[in-house]
Amino acid sequence: MTAPAIEARGLVKRFGETLAVDNVDLVVPAGRVLGLLGPNGAGKTTTVRMLATLTEPDAGQARVGGYDIVTQAHEVRRLIGLTGQFASVDQRLTGSENLVLIGRLLGQTRRSARQRAGELLERFELTDAADRPVQGYSGGMRRRLDLAASLVGDPRILFLDEPTTGLDPRARRQLWQLIGERVSKGTTVLLTTQYLEEADALAEDILVIDHGRVIAGGSPEELKQRIGARTLELRPGNRADLAAIARIMAELTGNEPEQQGGRLSVPATDTGVLPALVRQLDEMNIAVAELQLRSATLDEVFLALTGHPAESRDETDEQEESP
Repeated sequence: MTAPAIEARGLVKRFGETLAVDNVDLVVPAGRVLGLLGPNGAGKTTTVRMLATLTEPDAGQARVGGYDIVTQAHEVRRLIGLTGQFASVDQRLTGSENLVLIGRLLGQTRRSARQRAGELLERFELTDAADRPVQGYSGGMRRRLDLAASLVGDPRILFLDEPTTGLDPRARRQLWQLIGERVSKGTTVLLTTQYLEEADALAEDILVIDHGRVIAGGSPEELKQRIGARTLELRPGNRADLAAIARIMAELTGNEPEQQGGRLSVPATDTGVLPALVRQLDEMNIAVAELQLRSATLDEVFLALTGHPAESRDETDEQEESP
């Protein structure tokens, strides 16, 4: 059997009296994406920093690319790329200069570094801004440059610590596409995020972490099935029909629907409720703009597992957040 690209057993990290990571186990097979999902302060960044050899664990063991993160840290660093939560590029240098500098630090010749920088700038749609100082880049451009910087050495293993934080939806989806392309070429990715949609879109496997401990794991679908909830959602063609539809939904499901704006939603355990609702609405000549019976979202899974939404806690990870 092929050894996992990333494997950790019993990782522990303390900062003073704060237990930031509490006995974390994880395994990432080569060429797959593991999403480490949790709110700010859950211990995600600390875990990444330990695996990336930036912080030494207080207990436990981990191997990245087959190398021990403590005793063989240099070998680990040769295999990995890292994009953190904050920009790691020099604001005073141009985009091209940043990438060439990283290439030279990695031992590339000047010619090879320039060639690699040009390839990445083109792939990340930054060619037009290549000779401009990074301080004039937009947030989305800086994040794309950050990701490009992590790929200068063509790493086999990529750590992405909340890579799309602060980006608009369009820029976020562009980064998702770029990450997906890397994975299709065999790159292994450990992704931390508090965006449930992001984990659903990118990760094949998910670990839910809260207060430093892993509380659940599995594929996105397995986690959704674990709580077994379905939601019936409806938006009427005419808002004047909301009250009548709400009564029908309550009678069919035994639950009072929740109204948000012009949309009604209600928990529904019986899949037969959907055709029954359609029949009654048809008999009453009530037009519907949208109607669906959907499975649980990862946000609902997280709420069921932890008792709070994924973005409900304001504090950042403990001292590990500091550069």
